[in-house]
Parts: sequence; C-alpha cells; structure tokens
Amino acid sequence: MSPTDHEPNRADLHKDPARVSGMFDQVARGYDRTNTVLSLGNDQLWRVATTRAVAPRPGERILDLAAGTGASSVSLARSGAKVVAADFSPGMIAEGRRRYGPTAPGGGIRNLSFVEADATALPFADDEFDAVTMSFGLRNVHDPKKALSELLRVAKPGGRIVICEFSHPPSRAFNGLYRFYNDRILPVVARTVSSNADAYDYLNESIKDWPDQATLARWIRQAGWSRVEYRNLSLGIVALHRAIKPADAGDAAGADG
Repeated sequence: MSPTDHEPNRADLHKDPARVSGMFDQVARGYDRTNTVLSLGNDQLWRVATTRAVAPRPGERILDLAAGTGASSVSLARSGAKVVAADFSPGMIAEGRRRYGPTAPGGGIRNLSFVEADATALPFADDEFDAVTMSFGLRNVHDPKKALSELLRVAKPGGRIVICEFSHPPSRAFNGLYRFYNDRILPVVARTVSSNADAYDYLNESIKDWPDQATLARWIRQAGWSRVEYRNLSLGIVALHRAIKPADAGDAAGADG
C-alpha cells in the first residue's frame, strides 16, 4: 500500500516499484515547476535537445516512456507524430490527462494519449513504434537492462531510441562543483519548492549511483540496439544516448562516442 498524501513517500536505491510510483504520485502536481527551479532552467534545454534527437515526423508513432505529466510528450506531438505518453505513476498520468487530455481546455492535444505502463513489461505489441524515448526515467527502474530490451521489442526494425538521463561530468573540477550543488544547495531549495523534499534526497542518491556515459552505452548495445552513440549536455550533467534497432541480424555494429 502506498503512503497517503499526509505521509511523504521516499524511494531508495532498491527502487521498489510501488514506492517509486507512490513517490512520483505525491509530487505530480508541482513536478515540472520544481524540476525547472532545481535545474536552473536547464530542463527545458534538455527537452529541446531530446526532441531534436528523436526527430519526430508527422504520422510516426512514438512512445515517450516515463513521460511524467507529458511535458516531453507535448514537445514531440507538436511535430504531428502520434505520441503515447506512458508512465507507471497513476498520479503523473492523471495530471497529464488533466492538462492535455480530451477534457483539458481547448480539447487537449488530439495526437497525444496517456497509458499507465511498467517499463519492464510494456503493454504494447512487437514492432509498434517508429521511435521510443525515455527522459530521466531509466534511472528509476529496478531493472533498467530489461527496460532497454522492452523498448527494443516494441520499436520497429530501423526504429530509433533516445535516452536522456543524468550522468557524470567528465571534468573533475566541474564534477566537484556539481556534487556540491547536489549535496548542499539542492536539498535546501527542494525543501522550499517541493511538497515532498525527501523525494529529492532520493534523486541525489540515484544520480550518484547511476553508471557513467560509456557504461550506459554498453547496456544499450547489449540489449540489442545498434549504432549506439552519446553526447553530453550541460558539461555532462546529462547525457543523450541514441541508437537504432537493427533492420536485420546483420545490422549489429555499435559505436560509442
């Protein structure tokens, strides 16, 4: 049973799905605003970079996994693609539907739909999507390698994957400043702007525990994706990983860089 709204929920590095989901349920209403404050506005730049990397086209079917309230999905849907915003937090999905669903002001966004989904057991058919993407969600999955395999399963042959996730700045000096911000500044700001500041203690812990850019690239390749590459955003605070689902068994060459 998830804690009530009066009992702040805090996930830990065991990443029990029920606790992680409950934690996001509790912060859904103010989630986007809090992220903008804590990232000093960089979350919007990361969203633009992710949308460009996905390169959505009219008529394509795109899965935005760990979509939260749908802010990233809206960015993709503006292209005319049919976007499925999926998340395992019922609270996030409810908030997304309230903002952008059929009952939203103006009738919402017609080429955007919301689905509650577990990243390790997606409720979609094989070879269903032209592109799949996941922003700041893979880190919260208890079995991220299985999630990468599930994303491969539901992508069409030749389909694209884009993963935007926190990472590790390669510069030792900048990484020291980044760690100081996360350890000393972020908790203070979170207690001011968030309804569940303890959730952002988990955020900090999960970032420290997450593998570096090259390791995540290797996981993506091991899941079966080809032509794996990544680039750093904001000096490596975030990394954008991209790959392609092989069109056939012979298209399996991968490259990290």
